[in-house]
Amino acid sequence: MPELAGLVADAFEQRVREQEERALSPLAVRSYETRGRVRDEEPCTVRTPFQRDRDRILHSKPFRRLKGKTQVFIDPSGDHYRTRMTHTLETTAIARGVARGLQLNEDLTEAIGLGHDTGHPPFGHAGEEALDECLRERFGRGFRHNEQSLRIAESLNLTWEVRDGILKHTGPDEPETLEGRIVRVVDRVAYINHDIDDAIRFGILRADQLPRAELAVLGPTGSKRIDRLVHDLIESSARAGDIVQSEEIGGAMLSLRAFMFEHVYLGPSTRGEHERAREVVRTIFEHLVQRGDEADAIVDYLSGMTDRFALDYAESL
Repeated sequence: MPELAGLVADAFEQRVREQEERALSPLAVRSYETRGRVRDEEPCTVRTPFQRDRDRILHSKPFRRLKGKTQVFIDPSGDHYRTRMTHTLETTAIARGVARGLQLNEDLTEAIGLGHDTGHPPFGHAGEEALDECLRERFGRGFRHNEQSLRIAESLNLTWEVRDGILKHTGPDEPETLEGRIVRVVDRVAYINHDIDDAIRFGILRADQLPRAELAVLGPTGSKRIDRLVHDLIESSARAGDIVQSEEIGGAMLSLRAFMFEHVYLGPSTRGEHERAREVVRTIFEHLVQRGDEADAIVDYLSGMTDRFALDYAESL
């Protein structure tokens, strides 16, 4: 019934505005008070700007390719290892729960969470470091996955708030919105605990090797640690009027993160994986340079590859 659809669309924005004024914290970003997009466009009459951003990310090729990009291990056999896709979905779900607890804008938080890793190259952090090295040597410029994620967000014409949260989910600068700061913290909460599970499954770690002091504070299992971290983040942030962790919980999480870098991310058991990643990335990079591709084209193509595509491509060369 077109006339009914018209009535719904006409009332949608006003209804959302009224609901947000009643339900959201004064610190939350209002959906219709966005700073805008890179390019002007007609608004959607049955979705807020942030809901529209979420849908654009979900339907984009960079998002779909996350399912073929692994977190720590290169193209592992087995169905239970995390990929960038599962990490992204887990991060987004946790972040949205925190936003709900703090009465912040869940749709904005969700869009930032879904888009934050879309620019990540294959092979996790090892792939990122390898691409960064190649670009510095050849073109005098670096590579950071958050900057590439921003490049994708700009191509999708996402709102300023989503772009800001995506760019600043890592690095020296804090996001300007509380919703973006939630994703920044939760990203670490998610990958630290989920990578512990994968490292134990892969045989790099045993459960009894995990640091006892940190587990005593955070909990013995991944689900308990995430639950403790989330509750602490909500309660501490509500008191502070900002997105913060308590000194005890935040300190334990940073200590556990340092443990993972020493024993897993940069540990002896993954050095072979890192070297393999560097060889594959460098092989493809040099081929694209010799083919005459420009730096931006090389970055877009190589960072968009899945692990398996990159491995097959390098082998074909």
